[in-house]
Amino acid sequence: MRRQMARSLGAVAIAVLALGAAVGCGGASGGVDRALDRYGQALRDKDYEGAYDLMSTAYRAKVSREEFVRMMTDNPREVTETARRLDKRAGRTEVSAEFEYGLGDTMRLVQEGGAWRIASNPLSFYDQSTPRATLRSMLRAYRLERWEVMLRFVPDKYRAKMDVEKMKGQFQGAKAQEMEVLMNMLEANIEEPINEKGNEARMGYGEHYEVKFVREDGAWKIKDLD
Repeated sequence: MRRQMARSLGAVAIAVLALGAAVGCGGASGGVDRALDRYGQALRDKDYEGAYDLMSTAYRAKVSREEFVRMMTDNPREVTETARRLDKRAGRTEVSAEFEYGLGDTMRLVQEGGAWRIASNPLSFYDQSTPRATLRSMLRAYRLERWEVMLRFVPDKYRAKMDVEKMKGQFQGAKAQEMEVLMNMLEANIEEPINEKGNEARMGYGEHYEVKFVREDGAWKIKDLD
């Protein structure tokens, strides 16, 4: 696990560092470039203590200095490759930020002419590109009582037997209270690990519940909630 973290450490470090530099330098891309140059130089000099000092407060709260230095020391090839890629970046660096809200939804922002602009698609309300995105989308549709949207998450095997009224009855009928408890539990555990295997995925939650996902035509759907 530690080796896997180290392999991606360079990319993570760049993202965290860029955001920290953007805030610290008023969002100017020149400030980000200077911060990245300092980070790259620290890697080339094997000054991992110095590289750690360039990481954000939020990152340092999650990864100790000792662990950071150990991961860097144990993975010299990855460190060298990260420094090389930083040296070869072309032109000015695009400053971006990512804002997390709602049920783990994210919105990406970029700087244009000194002002922050939203770069992500604001109309992507019901994403099905990953199992977790599908679960979030399903919960959003449920909260907004968008029963026609809920049909999107039904696998083809069961889709012919469902329509808007049946979907509404399933969640607002005789078992409405039971379904509300289940939805609340799902929402509270939405960050639980999801195991993917081919076109199927599973996420355990609560004491003995499990969501089962299936991918059809590139879109993830929900096979079972409990």
